[in-house]
Amino acid sequence: MNEATPVKTKPAKAAGAAGSIFELPKFDLPKFDLPKLEVPAAFREIAEKSVAQAKDAYERVKAVAEEATDLLEDTYTTAAKGAADYNLKVIEAARANTNAAFDYARELLDVKSFSEVIEISTAHARKQFETVSEQTKELAALAQKVATETVEPFKSGVTKAFRKVA
Repeated sequence: MNEATPVKTKPAKAAGAAGSIFELPKFDLPKFDLPKLEVPAAFREIAEKSVAQAKDAYERVKAVAEEATDLLEDTYTTAAKGAADYNLKVIEAARANTNAAFDYARELLDVKSFSEVIEISTAHARKQFETVSEQTKELAALAQKVATETVEPFKSGVTKAFRKVA
């Protein structure tokens, strides 16, 4: 029978010590001397033209990107201002409607008969219907104005940018 013979190993060195078992072997890379090739003038000329065209295309795209960024900033500013104006108009309408409701409630407290309740309620309903109709028209007109002011410059800017790139 074969008995296993113990294998003798070297004790591992401390990490970071010179000659560690984890070091990569050092090989010298062969040095090749490449022959110097002369590039024909036609190839050089084509390469130079290609580089010039690439630089020109890059400059055009860069200019268009900068214009697009400015356009987006302007569009965002216009949209934000329009949204703020619209919100202010909504708040004005809500304030006016709330005040009208409190006035209506105050008038109802002074009522002496049922016929006065009907009269005050009818007048209030008619007035509020007219007010809300006018507020709705104003809000719709403002929303259309904001949309137009926001979209038109963006639309013309995009058209202008595509013409430059093409």
